Amino acid sequence: MGWKTLDDMDLQGKTVLTRVDINVPMEDGAVTDDTRIRRLIPTMTDLMAGGARPVLLAHFGRPKGKVVPEMSLQPLVPALEAAFGAPVVFVADCRGPAAEAAVAALQPGQILLLENTRFHPGEEANDAELAAGMARLGDLYCNDAFSAAHRAHASTEALARLLPACAGRLMEAELKALEAALANPKRPVTAVVGGAKVSSKLDLLGNLVAKVDTLVIGGGMANTFLAAQGIDVGKSLCEHDMTDTARAIMERAAAAGCTILLPTDIVVAREFKAGAASETLAADACPPDAMILDAGPATVDAIARAFASTRTLIWNGPLGAFEIAPFDIATNEAARKAAEFTAAGQLISVAGGGDTVAALNQAGAADSFSYISTAGGAFLEWMEGKDLPGVAALSQ
Repeated sequence: MGWKTLDDMDLQGKTVLTRVDINVPMEDGAVTDDTRIRRLIPTMTDLMAGGARPVLLAHFGRPKGKVVPEMSLQPLVPALEAAFGAPVVFVADCRGPAAEAAVAALQPGQILLLENTRFHPGEEANDAELAAGMARLGDLYCNDAFSAAHRAHASTEALARLLPACAGRLMEAELKALEAALANPKRPVTAVVGGAKVSSKLDLLGNLVAKVDTLVIGGGMANTFLAAQGIDVGKSLCEHDMTDTARAIMERAAAAGCTILLPTDIVVAREFKAGAASETLAADACPPDAMILDAGPATVDAIARAFASTRTLIWNGPLGAFEIAPFDIATNEAARKAAEFTAAGQLISVAGGGDTVAALNQAGAADSFSYISTAGGAFLEWMEGKDLPGVAALSQ
């Protein structure tokens, strides 16, 4: 752990530039899901209890370096005040005279929200001049936006190198969970990787086969691996041009001592709609006019047995077309089994990325997992073994 936390910083009387992710869904000017905001409460609480004056830096949407009024952060003020239990002052820039005056006027117990960093073209360009303008506003830098840590932007990378820097509580929790899952895991380690395409998760699969003991492959990408073994997958979603790549991944896994667990039975249907007539067949018995839409019960049992002997679980992606019943059964049952082992203290379970959070919530399993990441791209890049600029900058 080369990065500092809030516990390492003297906060009393300091203005702390705090990079947060409040890129939340909005409708008619109101926040419809405040999950990302609520996850910042521990950092805000500790900053204010330590005598700091928090100044929030954040982006919203993709304004591409231009001022887009619909992407202003000002409408988020009521949701921030409700979550943090403190008055939030807004200023319509993230650097310059107006921002400097707002910082100077900030009173103890108040939080300052700066305008969308992406209104400046220098933000996504990781511009040193913009970062310097931001740095003039504060004494310390705290990054609590792991979800933006895979971007080398002015407010996530360049700024971190200009001030004493640390991770906020959310960033700290995320990094500790990921280090426990991949850097120094309790073994055996199992990874579940689902989703539609092998091509979108090549780096992920390539990194995992060298680091985990068992790799469960589900969803549409499992069809590509079945096809790579000469199995007819009918009209299923399948990247037939990726079968050589799938075989190469299986060879790398075998050489590394990693067991790949593919479906041994499948749930097929002739149409993709809720309640469609379906049947469970052996994995090599898909009719030419049918689609594989889920893994079968024997496969779920095999996954459950793998979980039973696992000490660390990493989960990314569903095992089937979980959005539509009855093709959500494999994902739901496997997720509940992982939750059961986690609740019993047998398993450390870390999940994140894309549809994963929705799938685990739907299964009613998310609350029992050790850690659920909402970071999306940053979570995936970490699992792929890539350095994240926003994290690397904290280690300087």
